[in-house]
Amino acid sequence: MKAYTYILSLVFLMVFIPFQKTSAQEILSLEGAKTMALTNNKKIKKATQTIEAAKAAKASVYASDKPFVDASVMGLHVGDPLSTLLPEFNANASLGVTQVIYAGGKINTAKKLSNTAVNLYTSQKELTDREVLLDVETTYWQLVNVKGKVALATKYKALLTELLKDLTNLFDAGIIYKNDVLQVQVQLNQADLNLMKANDGLSLLKLKIAQLTGMTDTNFTVEDTITSDINLVKEVSHATAIENRPEIKMLKNAVEIEELQTKILNADRKPTVALNVSGIYANGKQINFSDGSNDMTSYYGLLSVNIPVFDWGSRKQKVKEQKFKVAAQKLELEETEELLSIQIQNANLELQQSIKRVEITEKSLQQTEENLRLNEDRFEAGTVIGKDVLEAQVLWQQAYSEVIDAKAMYKISEANYNKVIGEL
Repeated sequence: MKAYTYILSLVFLMVFIPFQKTSAQEILSLEGAKTMALTNNKKIKKATQTIEAAKAAKASVYASDKPFVDASVMGLHVGDPLSTLLPEFNANASLGVTQVIYAGGKINTAKKLSNTAVNLYTSQKELTDREVLLDVETTYWQLVNVKGKVALATKYKALLTELLKDLTNLFDAGIIYKNDVLQVQVQLNQADLNLMKANDGLSLLKLKIAQLTGMTDTNFTVEDTITSDINLVKEVSHATAIENRPEIKMLKNAVEIEELQTKILNADRKPTVALNVSGIYANGKQINFSDGSNDMTSYYGLLSVNIPVFDWGSRKQKVKEQKFKVAAQKLELEETEELLSIQIQNANLELQQSIKRVEITEKSLQQTEENLRLNEDRFEAGTVIGKDVLEAQVLWQQAYSEVIDAKAMYKISEANYNKVIGEL
């Protein structure tokens, strides 16, 4: 079998067919990486804790319209001359219940605000999930890409080594000049350098994906390889895609929060009514002034009404300020919807460009493969020199590298498009 055919077959097997699992390395699939990221990623964990904090705040707000019960116990010792008026030793205890009767709608508004806050942080976590998943998928396909580059560099090096061997034999026989051999050696040195760079890139990408997924080591290999399959991404209307974006949900929640804050500030301008009922027990020498006994039990009720009268327009200006904030938040929502529409169109354009790039690079690869095959045949027949074969090998290697890059970029563009339409 010719060297060209042998090497090309090996490259195809290494780049386009999944690696078999080795006993030393764990196999990492894309879905496995995503699952681990959703469970272990620190950004996602932080977002989850924020939701729990919002839920706790919500529970606190919902308890604010319930009766509050307070108890106190106090012991007292007095000396002269107070002992002539009060028992020298006495103790008393009290138990009070306070219920807010009316607060200008502030409590109900606060409940709605706490619900909206939970929704906002839930949307924030959804956004964090999608950003992390996109980062994982991008890094994963970059890792697959570099794995293919390592395989290609290894086989390209083998291809050059085989050519160098043939040219060295011809030089030793006095058929060709030394510079023909040196040109191949230069390319071989460059292949060594490219292989080293690819292996370094592989190590760095493994570290990144380990950090994203919470893996403790980098002793793994990726399961997938970049194939020729082009998946059809379903089209969705821009309006639907924008509506499903967590950024829009968050901004709508932010608008609602600002509107509820306006209601709370308006409630500060209304009366507040509260009722308190307290029971008292006291014990001390002749502490009961009605009959001279050593203990006393009583109670009292208190109704308080707080009415804002005049504050030089301070509360009114706060409400006015808040209304301007609501208007600004609504404008930000509208602008974000416009920007997201542009983002979706741009992502779709990039996806279509990446598909076209795959088609063009594959066609170029087929042409360079045919060119290399013809030059191999002519070299064996003695009608071309080693320089022609070397140039054909370089063109083939570059075309193959372009195919790998194009397919990796297609996968990344596909993931980004799915993210911007809310399908990732």
